[in-house]
Amino acid sequence: MSQELVLNLLAALSIGFLGSSHCLVMCGGIASALQLSMPQLTFLQQLKLQLMLSLGRLTTYSFLGALTGAFGAAVLVKLGISLFWLKLLAGVLLLLMALYVARLWFALTLLEKLGALVWRQIQPIAKSLLPLDSSAKAVAYGLSWGFLPCGLVYSSLGWSLASGSALQGAVLMFAFGMGTLPAMLAVGRFAQSLSRFKNKQWVRVSAALLLALYALYTIAIAIAPRVF
Repeated sequence: MSQELVLNLLAALSIGFLGSSHCLVMCGGIASALQLSMPQLTFLQQLKLQLMLSLGRLTTYSFLGALTGAFGAAVLVKLGISLFWLKLLAGVLLLLMALYVARLWFALTLLEKLGALVWRQIQPIAKSLLPLDSSAKAVAYGLSWGFLPCGLVYSSLGWSLASGSALQGAVLMFAFGMGTLPAMLAVGRFAQSLSRFKNKQWVRVSAALLLALYALYTIAIAIAPRVF
């Protein structure tokens, strides 16, 4: 495994975690509602269903990452579009993510509006799976949930687009999804505490700065071969 890939995986994991305060806003209500839709089960049984939900969601993220990675590696390159432009796009999207987390500019909401067109087609299927009274239903709902419009997911997919292969694109999105797990599995009082912590100004600014630094690093990696 190359040093660049290891760094990218660690960054994807960190971005998923740092950006998951947005996930708590977008998906926290869904996660809580889904927990209420589960039958009267023990804590461990409910936790199992929550994990099955996350398994489905991360599977969709990985699939989308593989799809965009393969698209970037095969189709765009064959069309004569250099990976330079793909890496530059990934860096710009990461920079937009940093501005989004810092609540300075919400350009990523435009991507969410486009994704809403797809979600409208999938949402009725997801609703038909309720109540979540089995692992199979939970995984299936999670697969649908992965298509929920989210600017952070879309900007990460731009990163997968420049990964160079379907496998690396899938692994990057899986690492991103793993970073969101603590926020998605947190419910009740712990979720509220986590949300309050991540919404503190110094936490948001620190997260945005780290994201911006990695975005600039990605852009520099793209530009360096052309400069030197």
